[in-house]
Amino acid sequence: MTKKEIILTGDRPTGPLHLGHYVGSLANRVKLQNEYDQFVMLADLQALTDHYEQSKQVHDNTLQVALDYLAVGIDPNKSTIFIQSMIPEIPELTAYYMNLVTLNRVTRNPTVKTEIKQKKFGESVPFGFVAYPISQAADITAFKGSLVPVGEDQLPMIEQTNEIVRSFNRIYNCNVLVEAKALIPKVSRLVGTDGKAKMSKSLGNAIYLSDSADEIKKKVMNMFTDPDHIRVEDPGKIEGNTVFMYLDVFDSDVQEIQKLKDHYQKGGLGDVKLKQRLIQVLDDFIRPIRERREEFAKDPQEVMNILKKGTITAQAVAAQTLQEVKQAMGLIYF
Repeated sequence: MTKKEIILTGDRPTGPLHLGHYVGSLANRVKLQNEYDQFVMLADLQALTDHYEQSKQVHDNTLQVALDYLAVGIDPNKSTIFIQSMIPEIPELTAYYMNLVTLNRVTRNPTVKTEIKQKKFGESVPFGFVAYPISQAADITAFKGSLVPVGEDQLPMIEQTNEIVRSFNRIYNCNVLVEAKALIPKVSRLVGTDGKAKMSKSLGNAIYLSDSADEIKKKVMNMFTDPDHIRVEDPGKIEGNTVFMYLDVFDSDVQEIQKLKDHYQKGGLGDVKLKQRLIQVLDDFIRPIRERREEFAKDPQEVMNILKKGTITAQAVAAQTLQEVKQAMGLIYF
């Protein structure tokens, strides 16, 4: 089958990946790699925008995230997995695109505004963080990505990328750059184990793809359910109940889950019993991923060889795009 459209996707290597990543993107990548020409980026440059003092940690986590990719089934023979900072064409494209975007437009980006507030930067926000939508536009356009899997909260990033694409093609009277469409998964967000926000390492509410059976059990037993469901015989609420949210996503026995919901709402079903079911469901899901990850981790050099090969392939594509961009701008001198 001919793969016509190009997908650009990736993660910031600030830590190992968790179930939220799987639901929001990883599961889709495994499926989409059979249908599209997929580039999967380890976005270490973007990670440095708010982890610039932890560059060694970002470096080490790049291997850890690569292990997660391979463990869930992202196949280097079907997807090009590469390291962002090893593609010099990306920062050069970023420099050109900076001239096409006003400072006011960047600071009005809703996603950036929200993340600045979440990270409590105040007046100390790094310019690299404010400007990362421009770098992200370079990531996408370097590979002429026509589809970008994102959550709804990232839609402003795609909009800004397309603004840059349109401005460039108009100013330089060309059609070198390609507009991107967002590909939003059916379940784009997974609430954290605390039930208060999306799963995140920084919030300490994540279940990782590499978690042991004991770690899974501990985290599930501490999960938020219904605070008013004090006694087993009390009727319980389904809405906002974190355990049921996870069962809806990961338990394939839909009929049994509905029976449990009905029982819980009537009363007579305890939270511990529900959590025990979820513990088993999540361990059954994570165990094979964890075991494959452990196998890949036995030969880290081979994993780096995979990344090197993918990066060489990705750089050749980005170099061609950069050549076309510079040609359109009249910046070819020799």
